[in-house]
Amino acid sequence: MTFDIRIRDLVAHAYAHAPAVTKMMDAAGVHPDHIQTASDLQKLPVTPKDRLPELQRENPPFGGFLTVDPSTLPRIYISPGPIYDPQPGLDDPQAAVAPFRAVGFGVGDRALNTFMYHLTPAGLLIDEALRSLGVTVIPSGPGNTELQIMMMTSLGVTGYVGTPSFLAIILDKAAEMGIPKEMVTIKKALFSAEPYMPSQRARFEGEYGMTTTSAYGTADLGFMAYTRAGVTGFCVISNYFLEICDPETGQNVEIGNTGEIVVTTFNKNYPLIRFGTGDLGALAPEVDPACGAEQQLLGLFGRSGDAIKVRGMFLHPNQVLAAMSRIPQVKHAQAVITRDDNRDIVTINVELHADQTADQLQDAVIGYMQSMTRLRVDQVVVVEAGVIDPTQRMIRDLRKWD
Repeated sequence: MTFDIRIRDLVAHAYAHAPAVTKMMDAAGVHPDHIQTASDLQKLPVTPKDRLPELQRENPPFGGFLTVDPSTLPRIYISPGPIYDPQPGLDDPQAAVAPFRAVGFGVGDRALNTFMYHLTPAGLLIDEALRSLGVTVIPSGPGNTELQIMMMTSLGVTGYVGTPSFLAIILDKAAEMGIPKEMVTIKKALFSAEPYMPSQRARFEGEYGMTTTSAYGTADLGFMAYTRAGVTGFCVISNYFLEICDPETGQNVEIGNTGEIVVTTFNKNYPLIRFGTGDLGALAPEVDPACGAEQQLLGLFGRSGDAIKVRGMFLHPNQVLAAMSRIPQVKHAQAVITRDDNRDIVTINVELHADQTADQLQDAVIGYMQSMTRLRVDQVVVVEAGVIDPTQRMIRDLRKWD
């Protein structure tokens, strides 16, 4: 089935069953009959990810996009914003496991799943995908490096799912413990939530003989694309249609040029149509045969908005603002993200009101930031007046990805 046919079918279904889509299309003066081809999607406005919290407040809890009875949902997740992410069934569950098949996950494998299992969807959705392929999952979650190594060696773990930087930390620690490379049993790895650098690939695949892939996704949509050996960028999974758009106008840019990644999901149970991810990317003019008949995303080139990913979690300026607003001493604040080896470092710079002291400030900043963002703050720095420019970005990303 071509994209045109699938998009016509999806839009008609969403217009009939998703109030948010009905409202959006009516406001734009667009009827389902006006959407006959993939290029016709440009007649509809882009719904930015940052608008989901507002839409969900107006029409709780899912903003009017859910088309099935909420009582049938197996799970509901919450992402920073806050955004409530329903987990309805997929139209094509087999397509969703394409990234896992690409590295050979299957019966007989034991995999460490180092993504979190609470609140956000990554841990549980990956767990389900692995188990559907017959993999035995060890739900280890993040952290506890030495325990991860113990499980790997004791259980003969063959697979890893998580960030590439955490696997690097595990391997570094294993080397410190005197475990030779030959005893590292992990031979398959799927990464997500942060860039996968060529130097990391050379280490994992060259030194340790692993087969690896990096998957691109969001909490709202799941994994949308994944890397394959010899392919530039990512192969897009058939459950999605990607457009690359001008962030200001929402219109498609010339294919091959960089713009915002705008996604339409073919999941009729939760039809997000022209969903603006805020990520920047480009589509290949000619799709690599290894991607099949689907699309090819040439790469991810940063964010069009103010939110950034830190340790696999999006950090939004409004989260920092909300946390700091609870601390009376703080006049201005700014989060500064740097990178030390394989680890993201979160520093919160704060300027105090003239009549305030820094008593108990560090504990308050760390506590409220943890509560609002679920990110651990590494250091709190009190700066002089004028160091923080309140008209500039509240989050400064100073990381270097070599």
